[in-house]
Amino acid sequence: MEKDRQQSVPASYLILIRHNMVLLLKRKNTGYEDGNYSMVAGHVDAGETFTDAIIREAREEAGIIIDPKKIKVVHVMHRDSKSETNNERVDVYFLAEEWGGKLQNMEPRKCEELEWFELYDLPSNTIPYIKHAIDCFNKNIFYSEFGWKK
Repeated sequence: MEKDRQQSVPASYLILIRHNMVLLLKRKNTGYEDGNYSMVAGHVDAGETFTDAIIREAREEAGIIIDPKKIKVVHVMHRDSKSETNNERVDVYFLAEEWGGKLQNMEPRKCEELEWFELYDLPSNTIPYIKHAIDCFNKNIFYSEFGWKK
């Protein structure tokens, strides 16, 4: 009997750092994790690379311009989110410590606020896999698996 091939949803995330602080956004009106903190992030569109996706999302969500030569992948997460969204995720986390443009909330209907937090002191209402990714980043752990029941 042949197993079904799983279909993963690819997403890019931005770990934006300034003076040992990380930028988080508080979600609202999305139907998913509203009232909790996440990062600038988004699904990778068909025909788009992970890098292209995070550059697009940074512009769309935070009004900033990211130079692809000045970002790097710092974490990859294989995430089981079947209990939330009925699928698996492959999340790629990019680090940016410099950017152009003016940082601003470009999606106020979906984002309550953009706020800087200490890397080692995240708010209690940070989405668990986001906290996990930042913890891995802080510990220089490049790959993790999250949400799998063993």
